[in-house]
This record gives sequence, structure tokens and C-alpha cells, in this order.
Amino acid sequence: MHEKKALIRLVRTSEGIVIDPGGKIAGRGAYLHEQRSCWEKGLKGSLARALKTEITETDREVLMSFLATLPKDPFSANDESVSGK
Repeated sequence: MHEKKALIRLVRTSEGIVIDPGGKIAGRGAYLHEQRSCWEKGLKGSLARALKTEITETDREVLMSFLATLPKDPFSANDESVSGK
């Protein structure tokens, strides 16, 4: 288990899903690691279940934009240096 400080909080608000870097926004929240693989997995369904909502296209675009800023996972199976490709 990771400390909350090492995780990124997302919150379901009336405006949609928002990233809560300070951890203070009111609303139902969920936490993800700062790893692309966790975000990709979360966007496949577990995040929506945790937040008890459906992820709209607008929410998905915002979350995918944030995901693009995350560093690549170390030793990922898709990493060319690991797979030898």
C-alpha cells in the first residue's frame, strides 16, 4: 500500500472528474499511482467504479491529457530497452 502523498487524487464533481493535487476538493474521490499503466487500467473501468460514475468523453480527454504528462513506467513490458526490440 502506498501513502496518499505518493498518489494522485481524482474527484467526481458536478462539473465532471477533476484532478485534485491538494487533496482538498469535496466529493467522491479515488487515487491512482503516478504511472501510466495504472491510469490506463483505471480508464478501462476501475476508476468509474471507484467514483461511482460514468466517464464522459470530456472527462476521458482531460484524463488522457494528464496521462500523457506522466513518465513512462520503469521496466514496462512495452519498453523497447527491456524487450530487446
